[in-house]
Amino acid sequence: MNLFWRDIESIMSRALNKKVQILSSKNLGGGCINNASKLQTNVGAFFLKSNANCAADMFEREAEGMQELAKATDAHLLVPAVICCKEENETPGFLVQEYLPTGNPGKNTDEMLGRGLAHIHRFQNKRFGFDHNNYCGATPQDNGWNSSWIEFFRDQRIGFLLKLIESERGLTPGEKSTYEKLMERIPELLPPDAQPSLIHGDLWSGNYMITPGGPALIDPAVYYADREMEFAIITMFGGFSQRFFDAYNDVYPLQKDWRARNRLYQLYHILNHYYLFGGGYGSQALSVARSYL
Repeated sequence: MNLFWRDIESIMSRALNKKVQILSSKNLGGGCINNASKLQTNVGAFFLKSNANCAADMFEREAEGMQELAKATDAHLLVPAVICCKEENETPGFLVQEYLPTGNPGKNTDEMLGRGLAHIHRFQNKRFGFDHNNYCGATPQDNGWNSSWIEFFRDQRIGFLLKLIESERGLTPGEKSTYEKLMERIPELLPPDAQPSLIHGDLWSGNYMITPGGPALIDPAVYYADREMEFAIITMFGGFSQRFFDAYNDVYPLQKDWRARNRLYQLYHILNHYYLFGGGYGSQALSVARSYL
């Protein structure tokens, strides 16, 4: 057994206060950034995410996000319990969580997801941001606390990403001019009375799973935000039924005009995809920006 597996056994043993021995490891599909495995141990099954080439603190930040979501969930949604994590150094970083088996969607799955998400969004803070910076995918997020949602979204989401993009891919003078004009307009476009709700932060259809006990949230990028920000990624790729939206609105109705801001909030995720993957996301982001000028 190499140092990596000995690290996992040692850290799990300390976390669980009992001797843990890994009996087998089975690779699982689905991860686009990290390696995913099912660990079978002498004390049960666990889920392992690992990466030898990531930000050193990525899994620590993800663990904090999972723990924050767990504080806010009710019986409609599951959040896998965090067992332990380790930063990436001479051995890969990793996160060990409760293992949840996959199941088939039930007749109430969409409603459970909608109601459960609305319950999470009712878990609020006095300011926007989070205790630590974290990651949306592999992209850093500036989560410094801010009492103004307008400033947070403008400077710590759109402005922060534009700086990363300019450094990594470059921006033409015309593109910079468009985004500068948009930044000036943001105070007119966003609600001044937005409340800091806990959001998953990256809730597309691949970041929740169906288990025998109902839907479960995975792979978060949490912070406290205008809850409409959650619906940017939800609507960007689809996969969420009208039953989901109806159930959400039964618990915590959205503003009637929320869709007027939806594309603006999507801009954050489109820019993030451009930063990570390049390609047509750049022209798509520019088109969205121009539509709000």
